[in-house]
Amino acid sequence: MTFFRALATAILCFPAALHAQDKPLNLLETGLSAQGWEAVGRIDIGESGFCTGALISNRLVLTAAHCLFDRTTGQRHADEDFLFRAGLRNGRSAAEGRVLRSAVHPDYKPARVATPETVENDLALLELAHPMAARGVQPFPVRATLRSGDTVGVVSYAHDRLNAPSLQESCQILNSTNRGVVYMTCSVDSGASGSPVFSFDNGYPEIVSVVSAKGVSEAGDFVGDVSFGVGLGPKLDVLHDALNARDGHFVKAPLADTVARTGPRRMSSDGGARFLRP
Repeated sequence: MTFFRALATAILCFPAALHAQDKPLNLLETGLSAQGWEAVGRIDIGESGFCTGALISNRLVLTAAHCLFDRTTGQRHADEDFLFRAGLRNGRSAAEGRVLRSAVHPDYKPARVATPETVENDLALLELAHPMAARGVQPFPVRATLRSGDTVGVVSYAHDRLNAPSLQESCQILNSTNRGVVYMTCSVDSGASGSPVFSFDNGYPEIVSVVSAKGVSEAGDFVGDVSFGVGLGPKLDVLHDALNARDGHFVKAPLADTVARTGPRRMSSDGGARFLRP
């Protein structure tokens, strides 16, 4: 997806040594390497776009809210435009499902640039038309809490690896704000929006965040590529409640900010993180 640029106010002051512990991306292109990750899938959007998502039940796919909006017009895609392809690898999926309906966090505000304000509520649920019960496709549990310094992993698709997912099984949480914006050293790129961020603290993968944006830390002790995620907890509960209501009026975000911008919006002159939309 097209990159959007903005300058954020957050100052990243974290030990550079954390980044040295990160592991490289591992392409999951064989049946053996992809085993256990089949519930992560590519979300195809219309004819050309895609994001990443993950099953958290046999009918619910967790992803980023901005994936549900056209990157040019800001209008919301119709639910029938989405196809979730679980465990897609070399042209074949473990299972596929069309989307019956979707819910976007009510405080998410679509915009042409990614900022801490757009990242903090960049969360959506897709409800599949039918339960996904294919062999090996096991939904992931979700955990609400994470801490600075935690080791996490990300499974994602991207523009240069769109036919198989990649796993980065070790990267670091640099910070998690009280507004639910998670700063990470995890490697993401275009197409990785909506990717699940996993903790392995309990001996098995649990989703603790969703990738919203990428960027570059330009200040403090840590300087380099970073990624930004959305904290879950009560925000995910809001989406569950919207779908459980079943009243035909599901949570929809407001229209996108269509004000033309001529360049990055500088929000602070004392450094910070440059945001890009993956």
